[in-house]
Amino acid sequence: MNSEFTIAVHSLVYLAYLPERMASSECIADTVQTNPARVRKVMGCLRRGGFVETREGTRGGYRLTIDPATVTLGEIYRVMAQGSLMPNWCSGDPDSDCVVGSNMQEVMNGIFCSAEKHLEAYFSQITIANVLGQVHECQDC
Repeated sequence: MNSEFTIAVHSLVYLAYLPERMASSECIADTVQTNPARVRKVMGCLRRGGFVETREGTRGGYRLTIDPATVTLGEIYRVMAQGSLMPNWCSGDPDSDCVVGSNMQEVMNGIFCSAEKHLEAYFSQITIANVLGQVHECQDC
């Protein structure tokens, strides 16, 4: 899992929380606790995915274009992080004479692919509005 997914979810929940559903990259970065340039990179992906739009100028920023009650974390995961569960390196050598070594990469790839499908299915049950609701519940704790 990459941190861009977390930044994307946090940003969308923050925009859903705002009455105008709009904020600058600096405001978003302040709540996420990261650099505005990093936020702009993530928001660019979200814009290409159709989740937000941008407005130029002094009163510009990012505006939520989706209904928080219908967009799921699964959709955001597919745009921001799909494939990130797969490790960059896997043990074993397909040309090895060892039965374990020669098959480990294929077996682990299958395991990670299955895990990612389960993760996406789980994320697809959670909307941005659900996350915002949980944020409000935490405030009451």
